[in-house]
Amino acid sequence: MSDDNGVIVRESPHLTSAAPFAGAPSHLSIAHPKEVRNVNGQAERALIYVARVPDDALLEHLRSRGWHVSVARSAADAARAIRPDAPYAGIVDVTRMTTRELTCLEGSLRQQQVGWIALADPGQLEDGEVRRIIRHYCFDFVKLPAASPTIDYLVGHAYGMVTLCDLDFVAGVASAGDDEMVGTCDAMQQLFRTIRKVANTDATVFISGESGTGKELTAVAIHERSPRRKAPFVAINCGAIPHHLLQSELFGYERGAFTGANQRKIGRVEAANGGTLFLDEIGDLPLESQASLLRFLQEGKIERLGGHESIPVDVRVISATHVDLDAAMRDGRFRADLFHRLCVLRVDEPPLRARGKDIEILAHHILHKFKTDSSRKIRGFAPSAIEALHNYGWPGNVRELINRVRRAIVMAESKLISAEDLDLEQYSGQEAMTLAQAREAAEKRAIESALLRHRHRLNEAAQDLGISRVTLYRLMGAHGLRDATASEDKPPAAGDGDGDAHK
Repeated sequence: MSDDNGVIVRESPHLTSAAPFAGAPSHLSIAHPKEVRNVNGQAERALIYVARVPDDALLEHLRSRGWHVSVARSAADAARAIRPDAPYAGIVDVTRMTTRELTCLEGSLRQQQVGWIALADPGQLEDGEVRRIIRHYCFDFVKLPAASPTIDYLVGHAYGMVTLCDLDFVAGVASAGDDEMVGTCDAMQQLFRTIRKVANTDATVFISGESGTGKELTAVAIHERSPRRKAPFVAINCGAIPHHLLQSELFGYERGAFTGANQRKIGRVEAANGGTLFLDEIGDLPLESQASLLRFLQEGKIERLGGHESIPVDVRVISATHVDLDAAMRDGRFRADLFHRLCVLRVDEPPLRARGKDIEILAHHILHKFKTDSSRKIRGFAPSAIEALHNYGWPGNVRELINRVRRAIVMAESKLISAEDLDLEQYSGQEAMTLAQAREAAEKRAIESALLRHRHRLNEAAQDLGISRVTLYRLMGAHGLRDATASEDKPPAAGDGDGDAHK
């Protein structure tokens, strides 16, 4: 819920958690699995079975052992079947799968709320790509043929290990209200760990980072993992409210405090009592409001505008800005004593350009979330788009990525979003090409190189390429390389042979 001044008030949903497992840190909560129950009322464990041709006997055995099995025959089916807030066991049968299909599955395989077991033929384990995928993403693997009870035992073990995870943070996805923080890179994993650590304290938190990196999402994530999660989360953008109104918005006012004040109004600080107050763009706070905020942080009390009563307020303050506050303090635009009050704990948001593979993961996540914006069925990103995503600097960070992907979803004219759809064609070194096109281009380059080396003497160039003069002449015509002015560029005599493979 928001008002016209850019203020957001969000009531946090109640979170369900179980007691931590033995030896776990006290701040770690284990989310309850969302159970499916069978006709007898017994809890069923969730299992994703990915296979081109599922084994009916294995399916029957798993279901008889209490597994709720979802069958996926493709990477898209697997992605749709996995919810981010529930644990799963997973079976991926790599037999009959091509290397490209396995690569497409990586997005689902990296989801750490799924404990994956791989089924493979012994010969496939000689394939380096298959070994890499199993080593990086799978809890264990089984050589086929294998007994169904063996597979059942392994998936049960994998499922048990997954249920020990904090599902808010598995697979680099942390829910924050209606949005999510997505990331698997080291910087984001460090951010998730920091959120978990600071959530259970009442110390003030300062979030620094460039515009568009998701600072409010981090603030919401801290609130929703804190003991204050049942109380309000109140966000106010200090740069979106006129300076002459900011004081009354923060602290409220009494009736008659000024012309037009016909009744008492509760300020945002008081509205957050018991919960969390998020002050975004704190660097834009005027000096007079900085003094009032400092007094509140020191005393824990406020006075409404036009009032004389000190009102105690219990809030946890989180602030953020993209402004360089060190420079602002040197210039006298921001009070150093207020900064030290606000920055007891510091959280640094990594810029998108420093998040490596996360850029592609985020792009796919945004595509999945907004793909209904287009009537066309968008399947993913073309190689040129992936290249451009990694080459571009992203000055607008995640906010810019969301805007570009959403626009591309609407504007794309094929099932794959291209670099041109993202308006990033200049950041793509080459357009996607088929294998036939790649072979044709390589053949043309080889012929051009041979002709240059031998100064367009066809006999010598053909001998160098290992083909006949007739074949070379024909290929030059096919590739548009004939030069009518060249003395030797004449149709071969009828008796010339063509005894090579290019007939």
